[in-house]
Amino acid sequence: MTKDRRATDNKELILHGLSEFAKGNIEVLRELLHADFIEHSPGNPSGRDAFIEFIAKSPVAAARLEIKRVVTDADYAVVHYHMIAPGDEHGLAVIDVWRLVDGRIVEHWDVVQPVPDADEIPHGMF
Repeated sequence: MTKDRRATDNKELILHGLSEFAKGNIEVLRELLHADFIEHSPGNPSGRDAFIEFIAKSPVAAARLEIKRVVTDADYAVVHYHMIAPGDEHGLAVIDVWRLVDGRIVEHWDVVQPVPDADEIPHGMF
């Protein structure tokens, strides 16, 4: 398989997974995550089952996700999105970086930033 084909496959996989997750289908993570999934975010557990259990109880499970950008290559997917949890007026700006191998997410990093009031960001967050 070519690198371009893997990049396209990775983008389709991630967009499908995010779409399903945003609909409340947390079980889609069982299809996406490798059993030995490695998590780099502080406080989040590694391992597919531990991570899914953690995410199911976190605010992200009930949040609305507004995808702004998706960049993929043969090994990585990067998604920039606005995550708005119930009761959070402004939400968070999030960048997720996923490393994929053979159609499974094997590793994850993220950067999360609160979205300030609009007058503090004259050019917008997104």
